[in-house]
Amino acid sequence: MNALPTAAAIEAQLRAQLDPTELEVEDQSAAHAGHAGANAEGHGTHFRVAIASPRFTGLSRVAAHRLVYDALSPFIDAGLHAVAIEIRR
Repeated sequence: MNALPTAAAIEAQLRAQLDPTELEVEDQSAAHAGHAGANAEGHGTHFRVAIASPRFTGLSRVAAHRLVYDALSPFIDAGLHAVAIEIRR
């Protein structure tokens, strides 16, 4: 994966990996212009994810976050700099 991620690509990956019952993905990269990890294009580096999944049942918040990060690892390797995660139950 060479290109920076899009909200649609992140959403598809999370749907495939975590079978969410709720999912919102928002690219907030433009709001981080000039910050560490931002790029000149204004997209693909900073995202907000709100997600609920039966896979989170019985897990701590940290463990649920780890599942999300693990699912997004290909994007992180491609330049995704920051993900704000909201776990919904």
